[in-house]
Amino acid sequence: MTARDDENDGPAAEREVIQGEIEETAEETPAEEPVQKPVGAHRAPEEEPAPAADEVKPGFGAELEALRGELDERTHDLQRVTAEYANYRKRVDRDRGAAAEQTTGKVLTDLLPVLDDIDRAREHGDLVGPFASVAEQLTAVTGKLGLVAFGEKGDPFDPNRHEAVAHQTSADVSEPTCVEVMRRGYSLGERLLRPAMVAVADPE
Repeated sequence: MTARDDENDGPAAEREVIQGEIEETAEETPAEEPVQKPVGAHRAPEEEPAPAADEVKPGFGAELEALRGELDERTHDLQRVTAEYANYRKRVDRDRGAAAEQTTGKVLTDLLPVLDDIDRAREHGDLVGPFASVAEQLTAVTGKLGLVAFGEKGDPFDPNRHEAVAHQTSADVSEPTCVEVMRRGYSLGERLLRPAMVAVADPE
């Protein structure tokens, strides 16, 4: 073999040797086995399809109806309790108002004799000076509390509001009429504190 042959065969021979070694290594190396997951390893949850209508539990419909019935019953109970509480509040407010009116009526009833004296003084012309100022203030205060005076000459006679202490006949009237007022009556709201004392004239 000449030096030329050595130069030509050297790299080719080396390539053949390396190629042969790679092939032998590939034959000796076993194929990779698939990796097995350990037992009990976590698996991603898979979405389960919703059960079909025919796969629903047989007792589910009855249970749903029972729950709806219980809900309706609780709703009715709540409505009843709410209505009872509203009625209770109205009754308490009404009773409180009646108690306040009764107390006010008691105080005003005790002041009626004073108001009668003021009326007599006014009729006789004695309601002058400081006494007149006090009388006006007292009348204004009782009016703010709801006291209303009634009973005037010429009013139709009302047995529910007038107390007749004298009767007479007259051609000037077409119905029983108050022709004289001895004492005015008073009311507080719809409550009668005292009837008016009057003389009544009947038609002839």
